[in-house]
Amino acid sequence: MPPKKRNSGTSQSKEMKPTAENASPDKKESPELSLKKYGDKDAEFVTLCKSLHVTDPVCDRAWTLWKTVQESVDEAADSQKKLWGACLFVTVTDMDATCFTLTQVLKAVCLNVKQFIDLVRKLDVNLDTISTKVNSALSRLDKKYDVMLALYQRFEKTCKKIFNLTSDGKERETVRTCWTMFLLAKGRALQMEDDLVISFQLLLCTLELIIKRCPPDLLQPLYKSAISKIQSPPTRTSRRNQSKTKSRAVEPEVDVQLLETLCKENECSAEEVKNVYQTSFMAFLESMDLSRSPDFPQVNDIDQQYEEHYLKSRDIDGRMFFNGDETVLAPKVEISQVERTPKKNLSDEDGLLVPPQTPIRAAMTSIQLLRGDLTSSGDQPSANLVTYFKHCTVDPTQDVQKRLETLGQVFSQRFGQAVGPHCVVYGRQRFTLGVRLYYRVMEEMLKSEEKRLSVQNFSKLLNDSTFHTSLLACALEVVMATYGESSFKNGGYSHGGADSAETDVCFPWILNVFNLTAFDFYKVIESFIKADPTLSKEIVKHLETCENLIMERLAWRTGSPLFELLKQEHESGGAEQVETPANFSQPLQHNHTAADLYLSPMRPGLRVLPPESSSQTSSQPASQATSQPPRPLKSNSLSLFYKKLYRLAYTRLKMLCSYLLSSHPEFEPIIWTLFQHTLQHEYELMRDRHLDQLMMSAMYAICKVKSVDLRFKTIVTAYKNMANTSQETFKHVLITEGHYDSIIVFYNQVFMQKLKTNILQYASTRPPTLSPIPQIPCSPYKFPNSPLRVPGSNNVYISPLKSTRMSPGIMTPRSKMLVSIGESFGPSNRFQKINQMVNSSDRSLKRTLDHGSTPKPLKRLRFDVDGQDEADGSKSGGDSTLIQKLAEMSSTRSRMQEQKMKEDAESRMEEL
Repeated sequence: MPPKKRNSGTSQSKEMKPTAENASPDKKESPELSLKKYGDKDAEFVTLCKSLHVTDPVCDRAWTLWKTVQESVDEAADSQKKLWGACLFVTVTDMDATCFTLTQVLKAVCLNVKQFIDLVRKLDVNLDTISTKVNSALSRLDKKYDVMLALYQRFEKTCKKIFNLTSDGKERETVRTCWTMFLLAKGRALQMEDDLVISFQLLLCTLELIIKRCPPDLLQPLYKSAISKIQSPPTRTSRRNQSKTKSRAVEPEVDVQLLETLCKENECSAEEVKNVYQTSFMAFLESMDLSRSPDFPQVNDIDQQYEEHYLKSRDIDGRMFFNGDETVLAPKVEISQVERTPKKNLSDEDGLLVPPQTPIRAAMTSIQLLRGDLTSSGDQPSANLVTYFKHCTVDPTQDVQKRLETLGQVFSQRFGQAVGPHCVVYGRQRFTLGVRLYYRVMEEMLKSEEKRLSVQNFSKLLNDSTFHTSLLACALEVVMATYGESSFKNGGYSHGGADSAETDVCFPWILNVFNLTAFDFYKVIESFIKADPTLSKEIVKHLETCENLIMERLAWRTGSPLFELLKQEHESGGAEQVETPANFSQPLQHNHTAADLYLSPMRPGLRVLPPESSSQTSSQPASQATSQPPRPLKSNSLSLFYKKLYRLAYTRLKMLCSYLLSSHPEFEPIIWTLFQHTLQHEYELMRDRHLDQLMMSAMYAICKVKSVDLRFKTIVTAYKNMANTSQETFKHVLITEGHYDSIIVFYNQVFMQKLKTNILQYASTRPPTLSPIPQIPCSPYKFPNSPLRVPGSNNVYISPLKSTRMSPGIMTPRSKMLVSIGESFGPSNRFQKINQMVNSSDRSLKRTLDHGSTPKPLKRLRFDVDGQDEADGSKSGGDSTLIQKLAEMSSTRSRMQEQKMKEDAESRMEEL
């Protein structure tokens, strides 16, 4: 039940200090400790429990947990109270007890959020202390804190530009009211409170309301002039009447001019913020009876209502950010990571400065680029795409439109359910952008297929519902990742606690919304990336991580078509493998496109000819096909899946071996052979399990038969240090249907029982033949936006222009020398300055190229790579002139073009 309203009192209008020491979220459900229970526990521990209003069961269980970890945790004596606080947090989270909030326990043990989260994780000394439920709660708190910190840091900077400092501190009271009001609005409007973009847009809405209702003398000139001169708010009577008449539409009271100024100053889409205002923020104002009042919001009322919300959520008290409380103090390392781009103390004549790359600025920039790239893409198929549809034997136009209409309704509704009660409209916005991207990528895919196959009839592909659904899902995943709404919490696991799937749109949420299997989604990822060169490196990495999650776990769920393909392959091919060991050492190269993968299987021995797979006509002579001896069908999608699976599996194994078996390098190929054998012949062990569970079991098994003392505890401790891992992988392993346990139980009861004979062979004098080692590329994807180093040079890079709307002069810091090939270089006097620089040994003259700025000596030459400066490692002995660099760049460009022509010619020969 919700907590009772607290009497805020007049003191709360000053520097607000919530009563964290003596407030309980729900005292009716949290009776105080019984005195008879005190005897067997430390007196200070009992005192801590009493201050946090914990119940007898919580006290007992937390004390038992403390006794379990006491000897294993290496902490100083003065940290004992902090560890008790961690034990109490773990206990109340596991028991769903409503005893105290996070801020209350932080203040009780004198720790900030980050320190506390790290301390709780340290309790997991025996790998069974922290449950998946607690780990999920920690991950949620960690993400929520990062979002709140980023929001408050931007809020603080923005307010300094809006409000004037006054001698009586009136502006500080105004700013505090605005922050508290925002916290309350966010808590009521958003179920998914770690959504950075929508939260920031809601913050701008709150600022708009406060600015137009505060005294003009508090505002700086820009915002004082931004307020519309004509404002006629309705009377209080009409406001009260309209608040009671819920069926009547309320006209939003929003100062468009002021809101647009705020959006422009914060690089945010005014259109999106207006939608947030008219839906979520107006609904919040109506609930507060503030939508039609011209008065400044009542400070005490807002603070009291937020106090109730905070106590009910048992979470972080966001007001602590404004108070500068140590519980939300940002670690120094966090601050340095937030502002990664170095600041330059340059004059105004030096041109544009590169602003700090804060989380909010990075998100706003990514969204602007995405929206800008899709501005020219309409909500309907382009003329070229319509032509492709009409060339099909069966025109797919109606099915495509009907599918989009149905999936659009499903997506926006499910998005609203996950993010917040008034967020359906945001789901529609995301879907609209996704549709534009879906059409654009589909057109590029078809253009590529037409060039490859010299056909225009793609009827079979374009009438494949799974292909369209997968392509749309991938487009929407890109959109949500750009908005920061999709990431990879707990390695894709979603179960238990407040971090359940109901409030989580992280991948693979989109697959569940569209009822799409992970194996079908995987088929489109690589072709999608190749078809859209404008994707940022971050988004490409995001999609690659999605692909890895599919190969590791998602594609192996019961009901996946992967198992049926494997069954058919083994039944028809006998001992034939889906991927032969001989191919392991070959680079991961293939000619398969999304069309080949969605329309496979194809006959082995024949190259996947598009006329058979993508169109209704065949340019292949019938006699050529019939002359081949009858062979079982082979799935291209399965073959490519296993190629990537083996390479991923070996990469992860190699990393784990480097941590644990550096003194036994000969074990790595043996472990890999057992691991690869399991994936090939005992693939049923992967059903509803994780690739890494088989990897760790194979490592333990080989060390066991080789008499090397390597325990599972040591393995999983090292495993936790690997990238993109989750403790659920070794704590939540399927044993039998519906029953889960640790990886140790899985090894003893399942893995070892299934592979005992094979494992013992490695201890004999005639062990099995070792499997070849796969060749591991850095990444199967090329990043078109990454600068490429000019061969023979240490510090010259060629970086393609991502968008024609942005000049390289804008994107590149002005402290660098800029030569833009293919764009007007500027006034003729700049060429004279180039000649002057070339003929001079004074490198500082390069600085004069930028609008005549004062020359400054450069200690070393640096070039900008992905927003970070890369120092020149060469010595300053010889003069490296611009002409030489331009010649190298031109030579490199020519070689790249020649290589491209050669590859195209070879590709055409292969098709013939």
